[in-house]
Amino acid sequence: MSAFGLFIAALAMVVGIIVGYVIRKVSYEKQIAQAHNSAEGIIAAAKKDAATAKKEAILEAKEESHRYRESVEQELKKRRDEVQRQEDRMLQRETTLDRKDNALEKRENAVSSREHKLDQRNEQIQKSQQQVTQLIEQRQAELEKVAQMSHEDAKELLLKQLQNELKTEREVMIRESEQTAELAADRKAKQLIVEAIQRSAADTVSEATVSVVALPNDDMKGRIIGREGRNIRTLETLTGIDLIIDDTPQAVVLSGFDPVRREIAKMALERLIQDGRIHPAKIEEAVEKARRDMDAQLRETGEQTVFDLGLHAMHPDLIKTIGRMKYRTSYGQNVLDHSIEVAKLAGIMAAELGEDVTLAKRAGLLHDIGKAVDHEVDGSHVELGVELTRKYKENPVVINTIASHHGDVPAESVIAVLVQAADAVSGARPGARSESLEQYIQRLKKLEEIANRNPGVDHSYAIQAGREVRVIVKPDKITDLQATALAHDIKREIEGQLEYPGHIKVTVIREVRAVDYAK
Repeated sequence: MSAFGLFIAALAMVVGIIVGYVIRKVSYEKQIAQAHNSAEGIIAAAKKDAATAKKEAILEAKEESHRYRESVEQELKKRRDEVQRQEDRMLQRETTLDRKDNALEKRENAVSSREHKLDQRNEQIQKSQQQVTQLIEQRQAELEKVAQMSHEDAKELLLKQLQNELKTEREVMIRESEQTAELAADRKAKQLIVEAIQRSAADTVSEATVSVVALPNDDMKGRIIGREGRNIRTLETLTGIDLIIDDTPQAVVLSGFDPVRREIAKMALERLIQDGRIHPAKIEEAVEKARRDMDAQLRETGEQTVFDLGLHAMHPDLIKTIGRMKYRTSYGQNVLDHSIEVAKLAGIMAAELGEDVTLAKRAGLLHDIGKAVDHEVDGSHVELGVELTRKYKENPVVINTIASHHGDVPAESVIAVLVQAADAVSGARPGARSESLEQYIQRLKKLEEIANRNPGVDHSYAIQAGREVRVIVKPDKITDLQATALAHDIKREIEGQLEYPGHIKVTVIREVRAVDYAK
């Protein structure tokens, strides 16, 4: 390349550099101007935003100040009101205290006036007492001169005479009162029982339930037994009763502990004999019909008994249980007849004493209700009777009468005592029960002998018709723990050596008595 070309190239380069510098400077100035403008805009916007925020902050501060001021004013108002109320109460209290002070002041003045009057009266009384004392001393001195005895000696002599006379009169009056009360009570009790017995109509001898079925001829025995004994087995299985077919002419004996089942078997067998067709199917039909008839008969008997005694509002199941007593006996005495008799006796005696006659009859009728189910459920007839009557919500007097009629628990009413007396009269009258007097006395003697032969026993008593034996022990030889063991031993001996109906209660009594006489 030539030198001119290099010059031109260098010149062009310099010009390009200068032009680029100029252009760059101009562009830079424009950017600076734009940045300056943008900064001024930002500053202006910031100032504007700051002013707006300031205004908003001021407004919020004013609002907060206003709210705080209102709350403070409300609080101050409440406190002012409370202070005002307290001031009012204090004012009222001050007024009340002023009134009380005035009243106390008046009362003090009145008390002071009374004390002054009392002082004056005491002075007068003291003067009078002094005068009386002087007069008494003068009279005593005169009496001592006349009687030749001091005042103390005369006083002591008079007191002794009065004490002896009063003691004798008191003993005589007490003895006469006790004798009069005992005689009157005994006479009244005998009169009540005699009148009740006279007004009660009862059979001399109670009927006994005998389950014997009469046959038209002895050929009927073979038909009852059936082919290979199937008829008799069916009848025994369905009724739970044993049929005894022996050489007894024209009779079949039914044996079983349940009197109701025995009566069902009797009714079914009589129906079969009357019909003449005896086979297992007919036996089932006859037994089922006999059961239905028996249920109806039990309910009818119970309803008739309740109606005859004038009792009402009794549970239907309890009425049916009353009907079951017709087929229960105790010592040969029919339990239903016995219960009706006790109900009538208790009602008559209750009427004489002014007690509730209906309630007495109800208690008398239900007192042996447990005997209707005691062959089905374990327990004594007293426990079962109490359980039944509680189940059917009977009167508490009736429940206590059942529980106490053999002395197991204390009687809580007059009616309970009347039922005890009526029960004893009904069971003890001649011909009521099959147990002989000799057997009864021997059983009581045996009870006392069993108790008395134990070491440490002082004496014993068989009471409650042999249902309880009370054993009195010597307290210096038998302790409390030994008394419990002794009751258990006597119970075991009675169970092993005696035959008796129901339960026998063994009561061991240990007590220490300290006796002295003040003279």
